[in-house]
Amino acid sequence: MTTDLKTADFDFELPLELIAQNPLEDRPAARMMVVTRSTGEFQHVTVRDLPLYLQAGDLMVTNDTRVIPARIFGNKEGSGGKVELLFLEETAPNEWEALCGSSRRPKPGTRIILAGGLVMATVLAWGNTGKLTLLIQSDAPLLEILDAAGIPPLPPYIKRKGPRAPDAVQHDREFYQTVYARVPGAVAAPTAGLHFDESLLTALKDQGVDHVSVTLHVGMGTFKPVSVESVVEHVMEPERYEISRATAERINSTRRQGGRILAVGSTVLRTLETVADEFGCVAAGSGRTQIFIYPPRHVRSVDFMLTNFHLPRSTLLMMISALAGTELVKRAYLEAVREGYRFYSYGDCMLIL
Repeated sequence: MTTDLKTADFDFELPLELIAQNPLEDRPAARMMVVTRSTGEFQHVTVRDLPLYLQAGDLMVTNDTRVIPARIFGNKEGSGGKVELLFLEETAPNEWEALCGSSRRPKPGTRIILAGGLVMATVLAWGNTGKLTLLIQSDAPLLEILDAAGIPPLPPYIKRKGPRAPDAVQHDREFYQTVYARVPGAVAAPTAGLHFDESLLTALKDQGVDHVSVTLHVGMGTFKPVSVESVVEHVMEPERYEISRATAERINSTRRQGGRILAVGSTVLRTLETVADEFGCVAAGSGRTQIFIYPPRHVRSVDFMLTNFHLPRSTLLMMISALAGTELVKRAYLEAVREGYRFYSYGDCMLIL
């Protein structure tokens, strides 16, 4: 694919006060801008109105990844120096890749005490991308300890000042997680799914709109800024995905029977486009995807999409521009700012029809 698109083509002015800092207690009460591609028209409703835009036989595809409370604090053995770790992925038995915050970068061989001594993490090596590899020794599986002692890895634009009370941490544990999260592995939430609760899922099912899930473990690359001038020069970080045979067959049979496919979020769209053929038929499989979706790529695997409002100059904004068209997305974002929509992970959303 060739393109002369510039990263600056996806810039826009966003008032800081529109960046949502807290979730809505009533998830489907979030505002939803409906963008109709065929007419270029906008409607302003709420997520609870989603059933009005779907019909029996349509199929929602969600991402069932579960966010790990992967942020944890500890101390260097001996010096007692404070260390903050963000666990990213287990790369080998008892070896984890992580990000590290410390006044002094711990050298290989440094031992870090975590969770009151329940975990000992030994620095094995530093990678070229600023990540380090840790050898983990613990009495229980690390994921179990993180579930008890870790903190949700909120995006950098959500500010949490000072020490956090346990109930405040628990609030983010609950709301920075979809109600259908199942497979632990993400360090960022698939945020379009945060707007669903059980009552909305039930209402859709009663209407004849079912949902199936794929898994894409969202990594820190989702927040990686595009630093190059030309869009085509940006390289995506790989993310782990899995789509089961049952899910692939259900998506393909829905299409054959005339139903439509709704992608709930950019992570679903990335996964389906990774495994779709030129006709939009998807195949079961697993692996790592580095797919980068941007105009003029034609989106083949879905008919429409629910997505939150994204950062300026981001790969996510480029992705929805491939689906809806760059000019229409620009108009929609100007409208969203004008109407005071809440942006980013805890914000409102857009339904692209």
